[in-house]
Amino acid sequence: MSSRHPGLNLGEAHGAAHEAAEKEVFGFWVFMMSDAILFGLLFATYVVLQGNTNGGPGPSDLFEIPSVLIQTVLLLTSSLTAGLAQLAMKHALGTRRIVIWLLISLALALSFIALEVRDLLTMISKGGIPEASGFLSAFFALIPLHGLHVVAACLWLLALLGQIARYGLDDAVKTGMLRLGILWHFLDIVWIGIFTIVYVGGLA
Repeated sequence: MSSRHPGLNLGEAHGAAHEAAEKEVFGFWVFMMSDAILFGLLFATYVVLQGNTNGGPGPSDLFEIPSVLIQTVLLLTSSLTAGLAQLAMKHALGTRRIVIWLLISLALALSFIALEVRDLLTMISKGGIPEASGFLSAFFALIPLHGLHVVAACLWLLALLGQIARYGLDDAVKTGMLRLGILWHFLDIVWIGIFTIVYVGGLA
């Protein structure tokens, strides 16, 4: 069978990389489950504390939905382009095409981070600091953690680009891209939860 693990499978034409991915990608799925539990706990904490503003600023005072919508489009589009890079790798469409899609993904993700940091600084300037209330403590536990994960994914992507430049599309690069793809799409799913529960739910 050519399908050996959840997500994108390279196929038998990729030889040793396809074989190695069965164990490495499955192991990374298991690792990601710990992150899923962590974010699940933070979501639960936020839901419990979101009404606890302690007389301070609340969601309607702090959230900038137009900016959040732009961030959502940027991150979801980066997931699409990251997926296109993986498909280009699977179907051997050329290293240049893979690198271009990866660079577009990186640019989109960095734009997302820049907007998120700007919004957080704006919130702080309005008095929306973590110690102001339970709501803000829960917010700042969840949102920046997701942002740090996106930064880590960008650093990983840069490392993969360096490996491609140095070694080409060897087996390690191929399995690395498969694992990075899992993280990238996972962060999109978490962001959809953040957008729905934190931002839309906070203003409902």
